[in-house]
Amino acid sequence: MSTGLPMTVPDPSLPARVRIHEVGPRDGLQNEKTVVPTEVKAEFVHRLAAAGLDTVEATSFVHPKWVPQLADAEQLMPMLGDVPARLPVLVPNQRGLDRALALGAREIAVFGSATEAFAKANLNRTVDESLAMFAPVVAAAREAGARVRGYLSMCFGDPWEGAVPIEQTVRVSRRLFDLGCDELSLGDTIGVATPGHVTALLTALNEAGVPTGRLAVHFHDTYGQALANALAALRHGVTTVDASAGGLGGCPYAKSATGNLATEDLVWMLNGLGVSTGVDLGLLTATSVWMAGHLGRPSPSRTLRALSHQEP
Repeated sequence: MSTGLPMTVPDPSLPARVRIHEVGPRDGLQNEKTVVPTEVKAEFVHRLAAAGLDTVEATSFVHPKWVPQLADAEQLMPMLGDVPARLPVLVPNQRGLDRALALGAREIAVFGSATEAFAKANLNRTVDESLAMFAPVVAAAREAGARVRGYLSMCFGDPWEGAVPIEQTVRVSRRLFDLGCDELSLGDTIGVATPGHVTALLTALNEAGVPTGRLAVHFHDTYGQALANALAALRHGVTTVDASAGGLGGCPYAKSATGNLATEDLVWMLNGLGVSTGVDLGLLTATSVWMAGHLGRPSPSRTLRALSHQEP
């Protein structure tokens, strides 16, 4: 396996360091047909942390009926006690929060939608109803001393509603932010964003009082735009980018959505730009190859394929 690195040509317009919010164990695995044993998930998280990822989203405390792959959250969390990384978990409601806090979770995330159609499909609620449901959850998490991230899906486009007006995304983002979220992650759930759209949305959010330092971005690569969009966000000053080891993940409610931005592809680009991530690309690649073996299929990450000589 090659562990080659790109030539580094620093870009002074970019942040010196970027925090990669690794979502592979949660967002990446949640829709996989192959049920991954709990022990393998635990080793996946340990390996990702050992590769230098300091934030690894571990699991989700949703009802097992909705996400069977993550039904083992209670069994998994005690196996991660020695992981030297932040381990956020997704919670859908107060019950999920209680379960997470009981197992020692110190960072939680809620998952909202910028559009009514996706809120109905994913949460079976309107946008207003979902925000009302999150309000006490965020408040209770903060009271317990937990850090809260707010995910907002369909920020750029929706498979039912089409292009999402920037002002609509800003309006819902601001409301989610005002609930008390420490960070907002802007999701391009079906991968339709382009760099100019990204910059325009980030600028509009700043104008609405949401500072860049409280924003993260979460891109899908449906149209091959994820890296370009991430670079646009970095040029705007965003320093937290969501990515998934090996490019794992999609969205069960957005049939056209391909995987998340691959962590390997992001790290390769950032290494070439002289942006620090703390991630060892060789260890990360080996981890994703190992997980692809457990899933029984190759990774969609182009960097991983190039470094590991893995066939598509």
